[in-house]
Amino acid sequence: MMIEYAEYAVSVDSFSKRKYQEESHPYRSDFQRDRDRIVHSKAFRRLEYKTQVFVNHLGDNFRTRLTHSIEVSQLARTVARSLKLNEDLTETIALAHDLGHPPFGHAGERSLHRLMKPHGGFDHNEQTLRVVEVLEKRYPDFDGLNLTEATLMGLQKHKRIKGLNHTLEASIVDICDEIAYNNHDLDDGIESGILNLSKLNEIEIWNDVWAEAKKSHINAGEKSLIRQTIRMLINKMVTDLIENMLDNIQKYKIKKLEDVLNFKSDTEKLCSFTYDTSIKISRLKKHLHKNLYRHPEVEKMNSRAEEVIQRIFNFLVKSPHAMPGEYQERLDSDGLYRVVADFIAGMTDRYALHWNKQILGID
Repeated sequence: MMIEYAEYAVSVDSFSKRKYQEESHPYRSDFQRDRDRIVHSKAFRRLEYKTQVFVNHLGDNFRTRLTHSIEVSQLARTVARSLKLNEDLTETIALAHDLGHPPFGHAGERSLHRLMKPHGGFDHNEQTLRVVEVLEKRYPDFDGLNLTEATLMGLQKHKRIKGLNHTLEASIVDICDEIAYNNHDLDDGIESGILNLSKLNEIEIWNDVWAEAKKSHINAGEKSLIRQTIRMLINKMVTDLIENMLDNIQKYKIKKLEDVLNFKSDTEKLCSFTYDTSIKISRLKKHLHKNLYRHPEVEKMNSRAEEVIQRIFNFLVKSPHAMPGEYQERLDSDGLYRVVADFIAGMTDRYALHWNKQILGID
């Protein structure tokens, strides 16, 4: 069955070239093949044991990079379908967007960036591209996954390609990433006991939806109301995004893909929340930064994680022979420090802790 896309969507004929030419598949589009290559990659499987906020071994109920990526994909696909965008491309970018994250979440990235600053720095978005273009070794004819131009463009989160805007498919992944982590960090923060409801009720967007949930479910227990509130918050944000994007597409007369790629405005983005919702979400984010991400227990956990990364990094710089052979083979071509960063970025939380304890002798 042919899927009817809007003319401003990325079609299977747009940006579908690959670095290495391959024959088309009789049953899957190019973007479906990209998605499948990502799902079957080692880097994707490792996301299961990589920190979102809480280190993986602290509890089975907390989000990981893998569950986060699946949640982003689910939200982004809903938006894409509602706007008649390319759902396959959207899903692909969403599932791949965190492949370059090192162990221990943002604490691990901060530590690696500081250690790599004299050697080109470290950024998880750039590392994601490195994973899919270089580091994955699954095919005899090329390194990487040989993804389409559209997928690679979508993963270059902070760069305009050839002076063009991102596609709407890539833009909605970016904003659905924000929706997902705001809400599941709320959920995990409450689950952990770090966030409490009395303080959350000072935040307008939470308080309004919490009151609505209580009114609609009078006999529900507190835990059920928390889950219901978060579901309603996600729905509120996604609905606001879809409706505002539809308004912007009509307002700026977006008819075809070229209009998206060449869109220019100093004040607005095609993919955005309404102003009122943006303000409310920014207040929620400030609350999370103050009361969750900077909570003494989380900061203590992050400080220990940074120490582990630094310890492994310093050891490997002095003893690169300790890395697997496939990394040692790239020392001359890519340089010692970049190869060490690649190896550490590919670690899961538990593998990094294994190195810390079994190899470096520190518990």
